[in-house]
Amino acid sequence: MSTLRLAHGAEARVRNSDAPLTAVLVNGGTARRVPGTWSATSEWLADRLAERFSAVAFVEVRYRTKSWNELPSCVEDAADALDAADRPSILVGFSMGGAVAIGAAGHERVVAVVGLAPWIPAQLDLDPLRGKRFDVVHGAWDRWLPLVPGVSAKNSRSGFERALAVGAQGAYTLIPRGLHGVALRTGGGSLITLPRARAWLGPISDAIERFQANTIGHLR
Repeated sequence: MSTLRLAHGAEARVRNSDAPLTAVLVNGGTARRVPGTWSATSEWLADRLAERFSAVAFVEVRYRTKSWNELPSCVEDAADALDAADRPSILVGFSMGGAVAIGAAGHERVVAVVGLAPWIPAQLDLDPLRGKRFDVVHGAWDRWLPLVPGVSAKNSRSGFERALAVGAQGAYTLIPRGLHGVALRTGGGSLITLPRARAWLGPISDAIERFQANTIGHLR
């Protein structure tokens, strides 16, 4: 795994760096403007998916500032990662990263988008998804609670339906008993796997396999 500094100061960690395709993983944030961190969910997924998909480079993005009040800069960081990869890409956005991925979906390198428990506010412009594949995976038990981050499946389902209405196509998968994401990070930096984490790998892998099959077919 290697680490890159992106054009505007964000960072990216890359697995399978020489692969012909890329999955760019963008993560969540908070209302407060705080420095970016590496996402436990993105790291957990990238570790496992990189072994499964050797033809895909997995790029985790660490924003300069991880806040939904700095959404444009987070979208810019995602676009910088796409520029650095410079190859056909699928965006994988977790939580606030769903909005970030949608915002960056108009980039010329983006073939498809996957939202993982994606936050899709009603005012978010979904036109970048027009004509693209947009799949959503969400935990059935996910919701916002005081002091506990979360996004309701009702929110992402509404956003998914709006995306279809503007011309996207895709599938919506609800993970029974699934929570908000697949992992948490301890104070010491290690990962704690959440219940039902492995159930997310199936639909995410399906989306990546579809991206890989369709894109490699066009490259030949």
